[in-house]
Amino acid sequence: MSVLPVPRRVALISVHTSPLAQPGTGDAGGLNVYVWQTAIRLARRGVQVEIFTRATSSADAPVVDAAPGVLVRHVVAGPFEGLDKTDLPAQLCAFTAGVLRAEAMNDPGYYDLIHSHYWLSGQVGWLARDRWSVPLVHTAHTLAAVKNASLAKGDTAEPRLREIGEQQVVDEADRLVANTETEAAELVSMYGADPDRIDVVYPGADLDCYTTGSMPKARAELGLDPGEQVVTFVGRIQPLKAPDVLLAAAAPLIHRSRQPDSGVRPLRVLIVGGPSGTGLERPGALIEQAAQLGISDAVTFLPPQPSDRLADVYRASDLFAMPSYSESFGMVAIEAQACGTPVIAARVGGLEVAVADGHSGLLVDGHEIDTWTSALESLLWQPDRLAELAASARGHAEQFSWEHTVDALLVSYGRAMSSLESSKHAVLKEHLGSRGTLGMADGIGQRMRRSWLRRRTRVGA
Repeated sequence: MSVLPVPRRVALISVHTSPLAQPGTGDAGGLNVYVWQTAIRLARRGVQVEIFTRATSSADAPVVDAAPGVLVRHVVAGPFEGLDKTDLPAQLCAFTAGVLRAEAMNDPGYYDLIHSHYWLSGQVGWLARDRWSVPLVHTAHTLAAVKNASLAKGDTAEPRLREIGEQQVVDEADRLVANTETEAAELVSMYGADPDRIDVVYPGADLDCYTTGSMPKARAELGLDPGEQVVTFVGRIQPLKAPDVLLAAAAPLIHRSRQPDSGVRPLRVLIVGGPSGTGLERPGALIEQAAQLGISDAVTFLPPQPSDRLADVYRASDLFAMPSYSESFGMVAIEAQACGTPVIAARVGGLEVAVADGHSGLLVDGHEIDTWTSALESLLWQPDRLAELAASARGHAEQFSWEHTVDALLVSYGRAMSSLESSKHAVLKEHLGSRGTLGMADGIGQRMRRSWLRRRTRVGA
């Protein structure tokens, strides 16, 4: 068996959000963590990494030496502030120009491979791939068709523009990285992707940062009452993540737990995150909901936290909740379990992988408030069951390290590079057969760089 090639230098493209941004606010979230954690670990393996992201401040340096072997290039594309993610398609031409100009400052062959993250980045990567004659690996992170099939009440559907753009990237990428087998199946059934071009690569967690620890100490750090039970939500405040479902479901338990003869510890809900999206975009929306439910004094709100502080949030929690309407994976669920905290989550998408149902947590069908109230009660008010899940949480999380993720990514990269080399050899053979050696030099580069003229045929088309 031949050994797969390893890239010397990779261009990671993350148009709409920087890996240097604080996760949990605006458009920063799991994608940021994924790009950063894989980048620094690729660099430790000897792969030089350059990350292209849109500049969002005049203070952003054009090039940031972010970590050994990792550069972040801030590309100016549109105004620095006040540009919504939905406006970014109009800036893809400017962004692509910035990416191509950066590469043009170096000798040909500077990058061995492009890895794009999210469909906007895939559009840029597709063009750069054809210009540089290198393979494109693409990770969607979320899919419009999946999100639109499971919208929260009052949420806004993803636009047709995105669906078309995603389809183009799926058709053109040399390899597609799916977070789970479920996402791989969705790429095939909803986008007609070729199964042979899909690699399933589980995201991970920083298992050195997110570790088990003292709950009393963590609560002291956060100013939480050691005598209460705490159920925690971490994420962007948006309908997709459904923090409103958690508040509504917890409200009856909060009221009952605060009665003198309840026989259970008082319950507190901890919400950690910043605004994003529609419907719940105002930080005050959840505050108003808590007031209407009569539980304001039992709900604590914290802004997005850095990773070391977030670890204390997980350790301080009796239970971690993810009632999302869709998730391609759910990295915060792995982080919580790595800290020894069991997870209650909706039975959707990647959460069926991230949470071991009945072993490290509980998966809940649907988003009916009564169903979620009963599920919360079955864990919070059965301490032996909760303790059993907590004891298994760390072991489950240890299956999902970033080192394992990078191992699998390098296999995907190697497959993409090998496939491109095979294509080049086929073109070379064609040229030698039809034109002889004189036509090779001026023909092969153009043929490979203009591969968009030979569009892939969708499976089943």
